[in-house]
Amino acid sequence: MAKKNELPALVASLLVTVAILGAGAWWIKGQVFDANSSGGGREGTEQTASGGANDRGIAGADGSSGLSILPGSVSEAKQTGLDALAAGDYDTAKVEFTTALAADRNDPESLIYLNNAEIGNSEAYTIAVIVPVGSAVNPAQELMRGVAQAQADVNEAGGVGGRPLRVLLIDDNDDVDTASAIATELVSNEDVLGVVGHFSSGTTLAVAEIYEAGGLPMVSPTSTAVKVSEAGDFIFRTVPSDRLAAATLSRYVLNELNENQAAVFYTSESAYSQSVKSEFTTELLSNGGEVVADYDVSEPGFSAGRAVQEAKESGATVLMLALNTATIDTANQIISVNQGDLPMVGGDSLYNPKVLDVGRGNAEGLTVAVPWHILSHTQTPFVAESRRLWGGDVNWRTATAYDAVKVLAAGIAEAPNRSGIAEALASSSTRIDGATDPIRFLPTGDRNQPSQLVTVEPGNRSGSGYDYVPVR
Repeated sequence: MAKKNELPALVASLLVTVAILGAGAWWIKGQVFDANSSGGGREGTEQTASGGANDRGIAGADGSSGLSILPGSVSEAKQTGLDALAAGDYDTAKVEFTTALAADRNDPESLIYLNNAEIGNSEAYTIAVIVPVGSAVNPAQELMRGVAQAQADVNEAGGVGGRPLRVLLIDDNDDVDTASAIATELVSNEDVLGVVGHFSSGTTLAVAEIYEAGGLPMVSPTSTAVKVSEAGDFIFRTVPSDRLAAATLSRYVLNELNENQAAVFYTSESAYSQSVKSEFTTELLSNGGEVVADYDVSEPGFSAGRAVQEAKESGATVLMLALNTATIDTANQIISVNQGDLPMVGGDSLYNPKVLDVGRGNAEGLTVAVPWHILSHTQTPFVAESRRLWGGDVNWRTATAYDAVKVLAAGIAEAPNRSGIAEALASSSTRIDGATDPIRFLPTGDRNQPSQLVTVEPGNRSGSGYDYVPVR
């Protein structure tokens, strides 16, 4: 393969990880995977569908647990569909999930389970999709929309080599221990040919060695930390790395804003946040700028008001918000305190509806580097279909999740086994059509695609009175 293989070291590391997890991992396995148990939120009834997900113990992850992984109430039609799927009554499941989607079309979980119900007992290729429902439900649903649309597109086109694509849908809560237990179980399940996930860079980096040692291809649609580039031959991503995003942002600060002194806000508790901070600092310094102050928002006693005032006193003329989804409320505090005084830029986690809803006028002018934006691709079939399915615009996480599924489908088409998939994705000769652009990987497994800048302006698309729009 094109990437350096460090399998022996990774195997040793995996053994250490397994030893550390110990009984805790076994408990998590029981909560997430085991069939016919009582009291948990994800247990299910064992099924024996030929080629299905449950043949080797990941029960209910294809929707047959009888339970939704999403929080909140479940409609009567959706619950009836889940019960039917658990009982192997696929005809009823199809009718009920179709009814549920007619009442609430913006429910990607129902579409995924409808797609699985349509497969029924037929032979299928299986992939797992890991989403952070427990910690970030909105991003999880954004990811699920892309997965659901891609699965439907693949299967409606005849599947992969005539065989449909079945999706296991699993919530890891973006928690390292939970994700590690899930990864270990997926590696041991021979039916699973690939994984879409994980969400944050920290979780992805923690589990990548498990997938690498087990030879299971993983494609992350959202993890951008530079260190993911070093994770191994079986690790890919459909987003550009933070290095490309930082370069785009630093050029914008220096050449468009004509500013060269920045204050950076980050959290040391996030690998993504530290990566954005480091790469932006390096890029700015390399091109004649300077980071005059940086602030770790996770430090005890952090005050947004005091930090912004100190940044201004230090000579900062622009604020860089290298913050993650978990610290979006802190980002909004900084935005509110700044009141539009200094220009602001940020990483892709700042592309968040809470910034529009809470920041509103104070967020106007905030410029964020993202992998993709819908207004740059309005005439494409992907955008038309996504609007038909979900009744509104989708964001970059939906597009990159769609691409991750299409990547695995393309790899399976080349060679329906784990090592063959990884080799196909690493090959420059494998053509993969993504949501709106061809997908090409660098030798590191990174997507070869630049970031795009969007800025907050008054508008009506989001419903908050403000929208992210491409920088002109």
